[in-house]
Amino acid sequence: MAPIALLKFATKSINMKYDYLSGTSIKVSKICLGTMTFGQQNTEAEAHSQLDFAFEKGVNFIDTAELYAVPSTKENNGKTEDFIGSWLSKSGKRDQLIIGTKVTGVSNNLKFISENLGFSKDRVNEAVNRSLKRLKTDYVDLYQLHWPERKANFFGQLGYEHDKNDPWTDNISEVVATMDHLVKAGKIRHWGLSNETPWGTMRFLQEADKAGVQRPVSIQNPYSLVNRSYEVGMSEISMRENIGCLAYSPLAMGILSGKYYHKTDQPHNRLNQFKAYNRYRSDIANRAIGKYYEISQSNGLSITQMALAFVNSRSFMTSTIIGATSLTQLEENINSIDIVLSDEIINQIENIHKEYSNPAL
Repeated sequence: MAPIALLKFATKSINMKYDYLSGTSIKVSKICLGTMTFGQQNTEAEAHSQLDFAFEKGVNFIDTAELYAVPSTKENNGKTEDFIGSWLSKSGKRDQLIIGTKVTGVSNNLKFISENLGFSKDRVNEAVNRSLKRLKTDYVDLYQLHWPERKANFFGQLGYEHDKNDPWTDNISEVVATMDHLVKAGKIRHWGLSNETPWGTMRFLQEADKAGVQRPVSIQNPYSLVNRSYEVGMSEISMRENIGCLAYSPLAMGILSGKYYHKTDQPHNRLNQFKAYNRYRSDIANRAIGKYYEISQSNGLSITQMALAFVNSRSFMTSTIIGATSLTQLEENINSIDIVLSDEIINQIENIHKEYSNPAL
């Protein structure tokens, strides 16, 4: 019988794929290197090794943020950008890479980054200048708003309840103007959203169109086998408005690696170190993972390979942001680009999704 999954990759050679950032002339690898472990779980030397390895495999897209490493503390804040900057300076590869970073949204727990968090013109300018200095570059290719200023559903929150006392005022037109100013100043090439909702995304698009300036070109939201909430509302916007998704947590903070399901995880693993991410560890999520694991095993795949191949295959996906703490993990994640899932596997996945819909938001 022919294999259901087409395994095309070899250990030393893969066929990296590329796509355009929506509405731009910028081609990015369909696998993006996420870097939030740099400075917390990975040393500078380890970070440089990951960057070297990813680049050799054809990855030209790097994602970071001013608040990284994660979890962000006063001691590690900015280290991720620092590590990337030192590698860019050493490697001389800046012109061959697409670099995205983010400005921090409002938070009472991150005042060590700035006393005035949010997307005011002054704060955004402060943030981008600090990022440019740490990254040792004159510009970033993609500058993203890390999460909404207003009270909305993101980071696993369910059941939107409107708060009439929310102090946020609709300043989206001002934010759009600030992004346009940074583009014209040459500090950023394009800008995007992150952790956004359908309402917020459409408001940003409308205000950009109204002002006749550049639209946001991407939305960085979570998407995985156990969190497909992007498909409700957001995926249609991506397709109809030409604003592609950059999927973060495609392995749901590591639970789709199988190590937690099989209880082979170690104390240093992320979810064991950082208990705040407990939305990924529910009983129903664990049951769903067991079902997905059975599919992967019956088709000669690891659950990691299957999970990433599924995300890579979505029509609204511009790039899948993968992260790793070791080169072994990184290689498996990058190699997923050469796995094509058959219709039979997709149908099996859909049947499980109907039974366990979004168990790890």
